[in-house]
Amino acid sequence: MLKSTLRFAAGAVAAAVFAGMACGGASAHEVDLKRLPVGDDYVTDSGARVGWAWACRVDPTAGGAYKQGPWFNGDGTYDLTAKAIVPGNVSWNPKFAIEKRGSDRVFSTNDLPNHGTGVYPVDRNSEAYKYDRNPNSIEEQSISFTLPAEPKIGQPKCLPGAVGILLSGTVLFSPLDEPGRDAVAWETQDKCQGHPQRTGVYHYHSVSTCVDTETQSDGHSALVGYAIDGFGIFGRKDVGGEALSSSDLDECHGHTHEVDWDGRRVEMYHYHATWDFPYTLGCLRGDYDRSMGRLLGGG
Repeated sequence: MLKSTLRFAAGAVAAAVFAGMACGGASAHEVDLKRLPVGDDYVTDSGARVGWAWACRVDPTAGGAYKQGPWFNGDGTYDLTAKAIVPGNVSWNPKFAIEKRGSDRVFSTNDLPNHGTGVYPVDRNSEAYKYDRNPNSIEEQSISFTLPAEPKIGQPKCLPGAVGILLSGTVLFSPLDEPGRDAVAWETQDKCQGHPQRTGVYHYHSVSTCVDTETQSDGHSALVGYAIDGFGIFGRKDVGGEALSSSDLDECHGHTHEVDWDGRRVEMYHYHATWDFPYTLGCLRGDYDRSMGRLLGGG
């Protein structure tokens, strides 16, 4: 069983990738990308808390990154801008469709992204290989599923391994690796923050900077994907273009106000990406099918 707080023993990313994307000086809760708190100590199986990830299950004996990279600062924080990345720029043939049918939203995808990826398995001569020797290859999938088009808020629920899909056509996993650590801090990923798991499912653990690129007319980030309960996932900016942090959001990493939704302005609950842990979702606010995590490759 998980304890309420989990502790685990323990080329760079060009700073230009993140330049101007973090805080803009406007947010009440600015985030320093060079000193992001490592989320390992903010994982629970005993209910939802702001800034934490409520995991349905983790496996402390599972594999993953086998040692900390030099981007760990040694004080419980890490430097996102200094992480090693998996090199490469491989192009794919994505097939992704969303169709609204009455009260349902129907998805189909081959999980191949609409952007370039790194070369997997990780090149043993790369900097990334020194810390995370991901041996998996990206493989085309055949995934179809249905979500509610007008989801309803319920009691918070724990996160399975896979928690949604982004508009790149690629699966979004929870912020945790299999052993239950902060996956963004520990694992090396490619320039779009993705990598494959053992069956070849390419996925993210945070909202990819290759997807979070647009804003609405009010400065609020545009829709970047959907959680498995049907609620929308939006980028890192609130109304007025202010960058959000986890402390601005509720225990599931969302809040309620008007957003663009299916071509109209609707006041509704929605999730946000942030630069700090848990990055996308801390729990789920709507009902979802527990088999969805397995369907999307997250166990």
